[in-house]
Amino acid sequence: MNLEKPIIMEHHGVMVVRDDLIEGGTKVRALPVLFGEESEYAYASPVYGYAQVALAYCAKRLGKYSIIFCARRGTPHARTLEAYNAGANVFQVDHGYMSVVKARAREYCAVSGAKLLPFGLDDPRFILELSNIVADALSPYNVGQIWCAAGSGVLARSIEMALPDADVNAVRVGAAPTVGRSKVWVAPEKFEQDARDKPPFNSCSNYDAKVWQFIKRHAQPGAFFWNVAA
Repeated sequence: MNLEKPIIMEHHGVMVVRDDLIEGGTKVRALPVLFGEESEYAYASPVYGYAQVALAYCAKRLGKYSIIFCARRGTPHARTLEAYNAGANVFQVDHGYMSVVKARAREYCAVSGAKLLPFGLDDPRFILELSNIVADALSPYNVGQIWCAAGSGVLARSIEMALPDADVNAVRVGAAPTVGRSKVWVAPEKFEQDARDKPPFNSCSNYDAKVWQFIKRHAQPGAFFWNVAA
């Protein structure tokens, strides 16, 4: 896929990687490395998650099919609707604990031949590709400190790999993420809650937006913030 390099803009003294400006956000940049000969790709997603959106846009651009498995809600979440509108099929799972959602996705792939993408896109190939993207985007800068949201911890680990000398700060938004040397902060909001103190630019309300409150209080002058999605 031919995507423009990430746009970096200063907001209140913070250098923000504005991947909210592309459809699908940061993850759509690295997702093609997980695609192969299969015609269809499946993902088990929290309804609040953004990987479902990234998969939908990436599959569409690559001429593939995608299917999202998520918990059934009376009204589908806005991100699930965005994935659907971007071309993904959506299967809503009754009694949709994540363990059940994942089981339904595995069952579907076993029968259909679709490829099930790992939860959180936690795959060494994806992390390496994402680290290369981070390194390339930030190569013109001397990055001393950088902040990001941490769901699975994939982005934090990619940043650690790309910027071995940087002070990496990851804000936990749900379950404990798997990170390396990153300093982990814990968002006060529950995972399903939106950020209380939102940044002055588009940012995913359950994930990236929760970082801003920590940046305002603890970031060094000239710090960077990798904003994954709108």
